[in-house]
Amino acid sequence: MPGNVLALGAVSLVTDVSSEMVTAVLPLYLTLSLGLSMLQFGALDGLSSGVTPLVRLAGGQVADRWRRKPVAGAGYALSALCKLGLLAAGGSVPALGAVIAADRTGKGLRTAPRDALISLSAPPDALGYVFGVHRAMDTCGALLGPLAAFAVLSATGGAYDAVFVTSFCVAVLGVLLLVLYVREPRDPTGPRLPASLRATARLLRLAPFRRVCLAAALLGLVTIGDAFVYLLLQRRAGLDAAAFPLLPVGSSAAYLLLAGPAGRLADRLGRTPVFLAGHAALAAAGLVLLGPGWLVPVLLLHGAFYAATDGVLMAAAGPMLPAHLRASGLALLQTGQAVARTLSSVLFGALWTVWGGGQALAVMTGALAVCALAVVPVLRSAASLPAGEGAP
Repeated sequence: MPGNVLALGAVSLVTDVSSEMVTAVLPLYLTLSLGLSMLQFGALDGLSSGVTPLVRLAGGQVADRWRRKPVAGAGYALSALCKLGLLAAGGSVPALGAVIAADRTGKGLRTAPRDALISLSAPPDALGYVFGVHRAMDTCGALLGPLAAFAVLSATGGAYDAVFVTSFCVAVLGVLLLVLYVREPRDPTGPRLPASLRATARLLRLAPFRRVCLAAALLGLVTIGDAFVYLLLQRRAGLDAAAFPLLPVGSSAAYLLLAGPAGRLADRLGRTPVFLAGHAALAAAGLVLLGPGWLVPVLLLHGAFYAATDGVLMAAAGPMLPAHLRASGLALLQTGQAVARTLSSVLFGALWTVWGGGQALAVMTGALAVCALAVVPVLRSAASLPAGEGAP
């Protein structure tokens, strides 16, 4: 395992402790403490994933033109500052939206450069496993974050501001780890070639990459947001509000255990079948939630969805892209997926407001199953084409 990947994994682990502390309490903080409606919450939840697309493209461009480590570091630092911004926003919806947008800007800046660093730090035939290990370390932080939030809330009598301050301190540690231990790898192609928006757009001429982008965007459009899964599960199970931050722990534990094996399986059997199996797991979680509403199976299936899709998608797309445009290309892929998931969150919030949570879940689960079947031939054809086909 390359040392650079382990260092990036440590950065992601610490940063995810910070971010998941906030993510775990934010739905209840917004809907119960501040009294936002489900439509308002859906809009903010959509904003949390939708503000990143253009920033991801910009981050990929700057990283490919300059260096990837400083761009990723700037993104981590901005997200750290936004933890304190939640305190300053108070109950103002516009101010909360601005802080969430800034936090997602930080995530957008760092994600593509970070994944490009990982992709360039390991051989192509091991990328599934390498990304799996990184995502497992990342998810270890996601597992610890809600537990830390629960501990802080319990110790402070439900003080959300204490969670935000603690989260900021942990995020600063992640930035320091990046500065001290992550190294910028050399491009295998030698001198860096100029990157531009036009060059990034021309990556869509690569037939395999274009088809992967289309499939990821279509599936993102019918992906149920994490916050809605946890809100539905909390209501079905009748859990106390204080226990709500613990729900992501189950998903994170499954993700942590399955990310590495899923990556190895993708390297051996193919990344397309594993990626599709992950979406089948999410659809199955929706069915269980619609039916008996069992807590543990839903969380396990939800974690399996991320284990089989997140790192596997990056491992599949990375080798399709030239090294000097790796960050830009991955940003383009992530942008399409993020835009689709933004629309999905807003749509789900609107459906919940009009029809109720159960009916909204039924519609989205059915749509996910249909779309997963529809992209099977698209992804199979992408996997069968040479990586350079359609290159400009």
